[in-house]
Amino acid sequence: MKKTLCFSILLLLLSTFLAACNSGGGEQSANADGKVEIDFFHRWPNEPRKSFYDDKVKEYMEQNPDVHINVDYVLNDAYKEKVRVLVSSDELPDIFTAWSDSFAKNLVSSERIMPLNEVIQEDEEWSSKIIDSQFGGFTFDETTYGVPFTVDGKAFFYNKAVFEENNIEVPTTYDELLAALDKLQKAGYEQPLVEGLTNTWAISHYLGTIFERVVDPAVLDKDYNEETAEFTDPGYIQGLEMFEELTGYMGDVSTAIDHEAARNMFAAGEVPVLYMQFAEIKMVEEAGDVEFGFFDFPAIEGAAGDPTALTGAPEGWMVSKNAPEETIDFLKFLTSEETAAEFTKTDGQLNAIEGAVTEENVNPASLEAYELITNASSTAPWFDNAVNINVADIFMRGGQSLATGQTTPEEILKEVQQEIANKK
Repeated sequence: MKKTLCFSILLLLLSTFLAACNSGGGEQSANADGKVEIDFFHRWPNEPRKSFYDDKVKEYMEQNPDVHINVDYVLNDAYKEKVRVLVSSDELPDIFTAWSDSFAKNLVSSERIMPLNEVIQEDEEWSSKIIDSQFGGFTFDETTYGVPFTVDGKAFFYNKAVFEENNIEVPTTYDELLAALDKLQKAGYEQPLVEGLTNTWAISHYLGTIFERVVDPAVLDKDYNEETAEFTDPGYIQGLEMFEELTGYMGDVSTAIDHEAARNMFAAGEVPVLYMQFAEIKMVEEAGDVEFGFFDFPAIEGAAGDPTALTGAPEGWMVSKNAPEETIDFLKFLTSEETAAEFTKTDGQLNAIEGAVTEENVNPASLEAYELITNASSTAPWFDNAVNINVADIFMRGGQSLATGQTTPEEILKEVQQEIANKK
């Protein structure tokens, strides 16, 4: 009797141990109700996206009663930091939002991200709907690790009425832009151009675009690669000088506000020009009653860079290597044409799914922006996602100091070069 009892206890302990071993490492994980659990992490605790994804999660679980989705979210910069912590501790959520290019590449280097080539190839009915050009920022060494969902671009928004009243033409060169800003100042706009310089990412968007315009593309390719970066080209000094020049039109207010405050000033008609993302079109329309247009960052005469590259990059979804297989079905649900169309109608953000941006769910301005994005000859990623984060941080903090006269372009570039030297 005692032997039988001991043997039974041994079997129980062994089965418990095996079950524990099988609970991770890519196998299904189930909660107390026997449902497969998927951890879903995004960066939108604000509306309308929070409610949109809450509703989508609820809808998916109703359609798939054997799945339970745990949702977590934090905003932007905190999101970046939390993802880095999670990947370093091998605790990545099963599916999460990710920026493209260097942000995605750094995650892929951890070897904890699921390759998606087979998933994409095996279900062309789904994958063929995703704009093919947008996969580039998630593809490394011919392997795709993310599915793009949103698309975006950056341009100067301008107040049409103000430009017309002051006989100002839409600028096509950088010199024309400066001349337009001078005219606006003479017309009574003390700060004709504003920006929320307390947001370092907004500075990176300026610098990234300017560098695209003034630095030879081959040099950028070399410097944006951590293994070959030097940042010795004089174009970077020129670009920093140009940014400093533009901050001269922004006034002291720009060093004290964030980008949302700057956007609200534009929407209220207080300032006539603002550098914004197309994703903000709906926000501007809801915040005020300004008739606006937009123009790309103008070409810089005599510069060695690309005069027409559109700054903007997709954002998408990445999947942990250890995610349960049901996560792929949830990924397809999030990137379906139906979800994408509803997302754009609700949020105003343009998406990477063919057929999901139409006259029915966006206004003419957004449709025009969408055509600019999808027809662009080339796109340049956000600067803080294109280069090493430490290098980007030096440029961004340096941009803040330039605006307040506390540093020089030469000092910023010297610090960047020192950071690169320290890593070699």
